[in-house]
Amino acid sequence: MAWQQNFTPIGDSLVLSSLVALIPILYFFWALAIKRMKGYVAGVTTLLVALAVAIFAYKMPAGIAIMSASQGAVYGLLPIGWIIITSVFLYKLTVKTGQFDIIRNSVLSITEDRRLQALLVAFSFGAFLEGAAGFGAPVAISAALLVGLGFNPLYAAGLCLLANTAPVAFGAIGIPITAMEGPTGIPAMEISKMVGRQLPFISVFIPLYLIIIMAGFKKAMEVMPAILVSGVSFAVTQYISSNFLGPELPDILSALVSLFALAIFLKFWKPKTIFRFKSEAEAEVAATTTAHVHRTHTAGEVFKAWSPFLILTAFISLWGIPQVKAALTGHYEGTTSILKAINSIGSSLTFMPTVPGLNNLILNGKGDPIAAVYKLEVLGAAGTAILLAAIVTKFIVKISWKEWAAAFGETCNELKLPIVTIMAVVGFAYVTNSSGMSTTLGMLLAKTGALFPFFSPVLGWLGVFITGSDTSANLLFGNLQKITAMSVGMDPLLALAANSSGGVTGKMISPQSIAVACAAVGLAGKESDLFRFTIKHSLFLILIVCILTFLQSNVLSWMIP
Repeated sequence: MAWQQNFTPIGDSLVLSSLVALIPILYFFWALAIKRMKGYVAGVTTLLVALAVAIFAYKMPAGIAIMSASQGAVYGLLPIGWIIITSVFLYKLTVKTGQFDIIRNSVLSITEDRRLQALLVAFSFGAFLEGAAGFGAPVAISAALLVGLGFNPLYAAGLCLLANTAPVAFGAIGIPITAMEGPTGIPAMEISKMVGRQLPFISVFIPLYLIIIMAGFKKAMEVMPAILVSGVSFAVTQYISSNFLGPELPDILSALVSLFALAIFLKFWKPKTIFRFKSEAEAEVAATTTAHVHRTHTAGEVFKAWSPFLILTAFISLWGIPQVKAALTGHYEGTTSILKAINSIGSSLTFMPTVPGLNNLILNGKGDPIAAVYKLEVLGAAGTAILLAAIVTKFIVKISWKEWAAAFGETCNELKLPIVTIMAVVGFAYVTNSSGMSTTLGMLLAKTGALFPFFSPVLGWLGVFITGSDTSANLLFGNLQKITAMSVGMDPLLALAANSSGGVTGKMISPQSIAVACAAVGLAGKESDLFRFTIKHSLFLILIVCILTFLQSNVLSWMIP
């Protein structure tokens, strides 16, 4: 028997219902920020709290609630958990074969300054991976690279989560933007233009903010030329590509321009002092008198060492092309023979079984049944692209299959608890959505009337915190943003852009992102420390987006296309 969602289950009061809907979220904040529970404990208990609220407050049948959690848990395993396993595995291969020592030296040959390394790896390279793959790969890979360079694991994870703010809205070949077109009816190109008139202000600020957090304002000023090259080149490219090319390429183009611009700039400019962390042997030494001597490597050695990540980039970029993605998941309808052959393989490795006890058993606010499937796209998953890169890497670094398999088994064993954490928090997100709790909170924010332009980004922030995905947040609240904006006199295009732009600031505190980052740097169980590191920055950045959106709605309306 189908169950009808009720968004005001507590005395038909939106305020009281919202307070109840907040319970799992507030519990998660308490569990990590105050109680400092281990990630998997916080994740599993938050899921249990969400189930209790869904069943007893929202009157959701227990069987439906539990199966909704199972749908989320499966999605947490594939594709998200699979990305983490393969990303860490690829990194481990480079370490075990000594190639990462060469990678480290090649980065140090550009700059030994920790501030500039963070800009190159966390900001630019991480943004490229976000644009190509998304779903956790950018933070996992860039954070692991920083740890290999000598960064403190917690610091590396936190910095990469912060740096990942700039590219999230256009991640995974623009999926967050293109996904909004369906439910809202507003062309993705128009949404892309508006987001491209908001995010560049954040993008140009993030490199400076990142370095201030790392080293303080005074030390940030020492490398201001490099910060400007990194941030301005990224922001300008992001604006131009989002407004004139569409939502698919802003991240990839911005990241590449930023990466190469900074690398070339550093060939001609060096900071007066080299910044290192206090824990290192030398905190600061003059750039011209540095005592560090690194072994020089031939161009061939450097290329070989970086080749696993170059191959990874190629595979992930290939997996992101819409036609290839369609073939890998068995949905290609074109005539190209190679893609048709891939399509037949992809079709046999794509499984979409309906979720028993859940499929079409929930009726949404309009009374329509909601389909529920376990989406298992084995070949089309980004993690599979990374695994193929690891297979090719096996031959490049000349490691035996026995050692290769042993490294993979070692990786899986290390990531047991982090994967449990990810499965639990994604299950929590699914229960929150299917029970209607997310919609209840969204409806409350929509009641802010003339102040809605200010609070509009908070919906996106909340959506990404809950789901871990800007795409999911846009699908969850996109139509609500459009309808509410029209009722309060706000341009609906601005509201949709605000949802996506606000969402990027919630990514760094999403339980899913926190779990992924900790798993990548070997900090399983330290999720509470990372959450405490990122929460204040998330709140500060969402405030900036709220102010910008309010100004664009009332004073800077000429910026709306």
